[in-house]
Amino acid sequence: MKKRTTIALLIGIMVLTALLAGCRSGTEPAETGGDPTELNSKEFFAMDTYMEIRGYGASEELLDEASKAVTDLEKLISTTYDGSEIAQINAAGSGTVTGEAEELLLESLFLCDELQGTLDISIYPVVKAWGFTTGEHRIPADSEIDALLEKVDYQKVLLNDDGTVELGEGMQIDLGAVAKGYTGDMLAELFTDAGITSALFSLGGNVQCLGSKLGGSPWNVGIQDPESEGILGTVPVINKAVVTSGGYERYFEGPDGEIYWHIMDPATGRPAKNGLISATIVGDSGIRCDALSTALFIMGPEKAADFWRSHKDFEMILVTEDHKILVSEGIAEDFTPESGLDYTVETINY
Repeated sequence: MKKRTTIALLIGIMVLTALLAGCRSGTEPAETGGDPTELNSKEFFAMDTYMEIRGYGASEELLDEASKAVTDLEKLISTTYDGSEIAQINAAGSGTVTGEAEELLLESLFLCDELQGTLDISIYPVVKAWGFTTGEHRIPADSEIDALLEKVDYQKVLLNDDGTVELGEGMQIDLGAVAKGYTGDMLAELFTDAGITSALFSLGGNVQCLGSKLGGSPWNVGIQDPESEGILGTVPVINKAVVTSGGYERYFEGPDGEIYWHIMDPATGRPAKNGLISATIVGDSGIRCDALSTALFIMGPEKAADFWRSHKDFEMILVTEDHKILVSEGIAEDFTPESGLDYTVETINY
C-alpha cells in the first residue's frame, strides 16, 4: 500500500466529476444574492482535511457563512483543541455540550445503538494509544489494549436533557467518525434555507450533493481506488451523501512490516481487518452514511451484506482484500467501474 501526501488525499479521496451545464427553471436568486446559473465555490481547511463547497447562485456571503459554520463546529467538538466542549469533557469526565455539539452527540449515541457498538464514540483512548491522534505511531502491548477496552462502552456516556454529559471513569469520547457526515447535512440545510437548490460539498472522504446539476442530471461522484491515487469508479446521485471509509486514509507500517490503519474495531482494540479495504455508503443522511461506512468496514463483507439486506435504506460499494468490488443491488446498474483496474465486480443481491 503506497503512502500518500495530504494533497494526494485531497485529490484522490472522492474525485468529483460533474458536467456543470444548463440551468434550473424557477430558481429565485433573491435570497442568495447570486446568479442562479453561476457556480460559485470556496475552499478551506477544517477537520484535518481540505474542503470545497460549491453552489449555483451561492453568494460570497453564504459561502463565508458556510465555512464559518464548519470551523465553529470544529471548535466545539475537536478532541485536540483544549477549548472545545468535547476536550473539556474528556479532561474532566463531565461537562456540557451546546448547540450543534449537543445535537451531534445525541445523534452519535443513537447511531452507536443502531449499530450495536460496531461504531463506538468512546474508542478514543484506544486510537490515542496507537498514536493516530499525534502521529507518533506505535503498537500497544496486548495488556495495554485490554486495559483500555475496559473503558470503551458508549452506553456509559450519559447525555442529559440540559446538555450536561457524564462519562464513566477513565472514559473519553471522539465524534470524528461522524462529524463530517453531520457537517454535510448541516451545509445542505444552510444552503436550502438560503434558497439554493443545486450544490455540492466535498469534505475529504465525504461528498454531499444538494439536488441535481442545473440541467436536472445527476452529480457523478468518483470513488477512490484504495490501492492507488486514481478512482475505482463513479456513481450518479441526486440529493444524496456519498461517504467512503478505508484503511488507506491514515495508516502506518509497523516494525513487523504489517500495515496498521486508524479504523479500530471496538471489540478488539486493534485495526479492523475483516476482509475489507474500503466501504462506500450512498444514502439520504450524511451523518448516517458516515457512521455506516465505518461500522460496515469493521463488520466485514458478510456481516455488512446482512446488515444492508435487513435495512434496505442505503446502498454500498465494498472493496475486499482479494480484489473484489461488491455493489449492492439497488445501485449496481448505476455504478461504473474504472476501466483497466484489477478488480472483479459482483452484485450483492437482496
